[in-house]
Amino acid sequence: MAQFSYQAKSRDGKTVSGTVDAADRRGALAAVSRLGLLPIRVEAGSGGASAKGGGASGAKGGGGLSLSFSKPVGMDPRERLLFTGELADLLDGGMTLGDALNALARRGGGAGGPAAVVAALRDDIVGGKSFSDALAGYPKVFTPVYVNMVRAGEASGAMVDVLRRLAAHDERERAMRSKISSAMVYPIIVLCMGVGVAIFAMTYILPKFKLVFDQIGPEGLPPATKLLLGANDWFKAWWPVVVLAIAGGVFAFRRWTATKAGRLAWDGFKLRAPLVKGIVASAVYANFASTLESLLRNGVPILRALDLTSETVGNEVVGAELRKARERVTDGTTISGPLEQGGVFPPMVIDLLAVGERTGDMPSALEHVAKRYESQLEKNILVFTTALEPIMIFAVAAVVGFIAMAIMQAVLSVTSGIR
Repeated sequence: MAQFSYQAKSRDGKTVSGTVDAADRRGALAAVSRLGLLPIRVEAGSGGASAKGGGASGAKGGGGLSLSFSKPVGMDPRERLLFTGELADLLDGGMTLGDALNALARRGGGAGGPAAVVAALRDDIVGGKSFSDALAGYPKVFTPVYVNMVRAGEASGAMVDVLRRLAAHDERERAMRSKISSAMVYPIIVLCMGVGVAIFAMTYILPKFKLVFDQIGPEGLPPATKLLLGANDWFKAWWPVVVLAIAGGVFAFRRWTATKAGRLAWDGFKLRAPLVKGIVASAVYANFASTLESLLRNGVPILRALDLTSETVGNEVVGAELRKARERVTDGTTISGPLEQGGVFPPMVIDLLAVGERTGDMPSALEHVAKRYESQLEKNILVFTTALEPIMIFAVAAVVGFIAMAIMQAVLSVTSGIR
């Protein structure tokens, strides 16, 4: 294909320029028209606009859209959800894919923002790529699940339905993450307040009694006061080492969990840890079921669907079990049988999958699994917050109470001596 530079009028009357790839000038005119523009001039080769864009496709005009050769990555999950829903609405309203992407790109957002990503997708479509191939060029924005569901929609001709299911899938994932984050808000607030009170007592209140304690002498202080003063003096002398040790521990832990063995061990621990194991397991099984259900319902082959689900399930132990099951499915066995052999998935999941295999409606069975564990997730979050609240309060009260007791014992001993 050759590159053609163009000048054209947008629907709001502004003049824009850029480049498109086409086999000939007639194809270039058609490509410009698909962008929703009225061609004024189309010439072969790189024009002035192209030179400014570094030899790549670019567009300038009142719409504030500027494309460059580097791929923009400026769309977070919330913006991607909005993009998916709006694109489905435009396509359902009768727009072509190119016109719909062009309309979304012209809504603004600045260089590097969502509009730039959409505009880059639009140019890929105009250049002859399929929508799924264009999405695959931006892996930081569009996940493999997203790309493969769109590819299945292209093959089946049900793009609008696929986009709506993708939006629903993303919404479910956001809701699960929001529930888990909300469950951690209260414990974190209580912990921060406890640490703050302890630091305030050690750095502000305790020094005010230091002269009194020095006059009494170490031999006259109660044991709790001696322990508190010793801890305070030690921390003052060694706090840089403590901070470095904590930072080093966090760094080492992150490096360890970045390895396959470390991630496997950590994810396995989360599935067994008291209080959190219910939340982690419910979220993982709900994510597994909803992802696999969406892929199968949109026509993705079972082996590819298992691959994608194992990559996005969010737990390496469950992901490894899915990869093992995929190998057994390749040998002609069912899904429920291989998953049952691993002992990772609970009997409820296995039983519902077996029902889906017998009835020939696996997506519906997976939908039941997802709904069950989403409901279970809410209950486990409630149990977690209910159990953690008194534990956190007791821990904070014990620390603050010890500091107060140590100070008051010393004060009372001084008072008794005076009497």
